[in-house]
Amino acid sequence: MTRAEKAAVIEELKEKFSRSPFFYLTDASGLTVEQTNNLRKALYEKNIEMRVVKNTLVRKALEAATAEMNYEPLYDYLKGPTAIMFTEVANAPARVIKEFRKEHDKPVLKVAYVEQAIYAGDDMLEALAALKSKEELVGDIILLLQSPIRNVVGALQSGGQTISGILKALEERG
Repeated sequence: MTRAEKAAVIEELKEKFSRSPFFYLTDASGLTVEQTNNLRKALYEKNIEMRVVKNTLVRKALEAATAEMNYEPLYDYLKGPTAIMFTEVANAPARVIKEFRKEHDKPVLKVAYVEQAIYAGDDMLEALAALKSKEELVGDIILLLQSPIRNVVGALQSGGQTISGILKALEERG
């Protein structure tokens, strides 16, 4: 790879890191070509991009990215084979990895970067898979907001029947 090609890869990765609030660093080494293709297909279906790039290029791209993102703790995980998974949904790669590992031993999660939070180690896979996406959180909030309104409307409807019943009884009495 020439110096110009390396610079282009670093610039491309820098752009991806700055645009993506969520990415995972994994170790997918040891998978066969067929298994790797199946993993890539599963990731593609969930709109996740997987890239395998040299660790030195990844580190240079992270160093060149904005300082406010705090990528420095990730440098320790750039050892050995590394595959980067870029995503728009924080929990999507964890769910794909979890599903894929029902049949295979890899990929292994090295570290995940989720909106400036760092989830280090393969044991964090469950926690990442359990994270709710933005859409799921919005849906939960809407349900929570609808619940009291339903209770009020229900009480008003049943209360109206009760009040009309009392008025009718008083009218018949008097």
